[in-house]
Amino acid sequence: QVQLVESGGGLVQAGGSLRLSCLASGRIYSFDNVGWYRQAPGKQRELVAAITGGGTTNYADSVKGRFIISRDNAKNTVYLQMNSLKPEDTAVYYCNVRRSWNRDYDYWGQGTQVTVSS
Repeated sequence: QVQLVESGGGLVQAGGSLRLSCLASGRIYSFDNVGWYRQAPGKQRELVAAITGGGTTNYADSVKGRFIISRDNAKNTVYLQMNSLKPEDTAVYYCNVRRSWNRDYDYWGQGTQVTVSS
């Protein structure tokens, strides 16, 4: 079992930056799919950014050009660099690690709050 712990959230003014980190208790392998999701009050959880095991990155249209997802498998850590933040980016951000061939290998962190003031 893998435990994921997010950090780096907080309160920031519009236009500012934050860097989220997700530390895994177990190994993150290069073939694991990793991603960041977010959920705003009253809304469904949505994909923000992801890296597949093959190295392909995928971003929500709303964050393209502003957010960058990266991974350091040696440190068992996934990052989300968030720039030019907007009030609509306010949400709880969750880290996810999964394997496409094993639906039981699907782990989530507890989330970290990001609040962007206007």
